[in-house]
Order: sequence, then C-alpha cells, then structure tokens
Amino acid sequence: MNRSESKYFNTAVKMDKAMIEILEKKDFEYITVKEVCEKAGVNRSTFYLHYNNTFDLLEETGKYLEKEFFSYFSAHTDRRKEEKLIDQIRAANPSELNYLTSDYLHPFLTYVLENKRVFFTVLSHGKTFNLDGIFEMMFENFFNPILSKFNYPEKHRKFVMMFYLNGIIAIVKEWLSTNCDETIAEVSDIINICVHGLNQDFESRIQKHNIG
Repeated sequence: MNRSESKYFNTAVKMDKAMIEILEKKDFEYITVKEVCEKAGVNRSTFYLHYNNTFDLLEETGKYLEKEFFSYFSAHTDRRKEEKLIDQIRAANPSELNYLTSDYLHPFLTYVLENKRVFFTVLSHGKTFNLDGIFEMMFENFFNPILSKFNYPEKHRKFVMMFYLNGIIAIVKEWLSTNCDETIAEVSDIINICVHGLNQDFESRIQKHNIG
C-alpha cells in the first residue's frame, strides 16, 4: 500500500468508526453527513470523495466490522478459506462437526471482550446491519449442512439455529453485565455445558476454575 492508498484507507476507517460511535446514540435514518464529518474530523469534500451518501458509508462500515471480526479467527482471514470451510463441512462426518471448541469460541469471546461497545451497537441495530441476512447466509452455508448431517428434519433446522445463536448471545450479554468477571475459558465451558450438558471433563475444569 503506497502513501496515497494508506491515507485513503485511514480516512475511510475514521469514518467507519465515526458511524459506529454515532449509532451508539441514534438510529441510522437520523444520521447526517455533517455529523459523520465532525466526528471523524474530516471535511464534507473528503466524505464525498469516498461516498455518495451515508448509505454508502453504512455499507462499507458493515464490511469493516465483518473484517475486524474475522481477523480474530486465524482460519477465516479471507473468502477462499471461508469457501474451503464450507466444502469441509459438506464433506465431514458428524463426529467432526463440533464448532463449539476453543478454536472458535475463544476468538469470538475475545472479540466481544475487546469490542464491547461495538458488539452492543450492532445488536441494537440489527436491521440496519442486516443481521437477518447474515443469519440467513450462516444458515444456508453452515447450519443447514451441519444439521442435515445429524438428521434434523429440514423444517426444524432454523428453529435449532436460532436456539443456538440466541442462547450463546444471551450468555455473552450476561457475561458482559457482570463486567466479564469470568475468564474466556470459563464462558466457553458454560456455553458448551448449556449445549452438551455437564460431563466429567467439563466438571473437572469448572472445579479447577473455582479453585483458581
């Protein structure tokens, strides 16, 4: 990236972050270009070099957030690896399809811990950030192939997906409400226990957490 490209990128990031900050306080339809420029510390002409309107900025902000989120997952740093994962899911045996492991939960929980305000802002503006569309994509590419491997009836699979996602989000919200007193490892174990039940391995780890 040359100096000009770097400056362009840095300015875009400033405006992405400004949009997120403003969304903490008001709905998207009431956000103006003037507000974004003042928050980002750029002038209107700079804004219009990048975008036609706030809708264009919102679209880029969504992509920025997605990239930031997946940067916490070493196995999902680009589209090709994501496509490879989808192929692996479709070819895998049911015994291989456990994604509630530290490899996936720990990066997710680390992102939430380090980006609390962003996490709550996105959840509070689900329609703005098209969370329904994201869930639909996740269902088609990940949940549906996995659940089919476990012979869940097709008409029940979206119910199962929403149970998993909403349950995990509820646990994370409770964790944040306690100022994250529990470690990431503890919260990861809590999620697994809620899904799989308490087994000897989890029980011994919880005892270790309590002793520690």
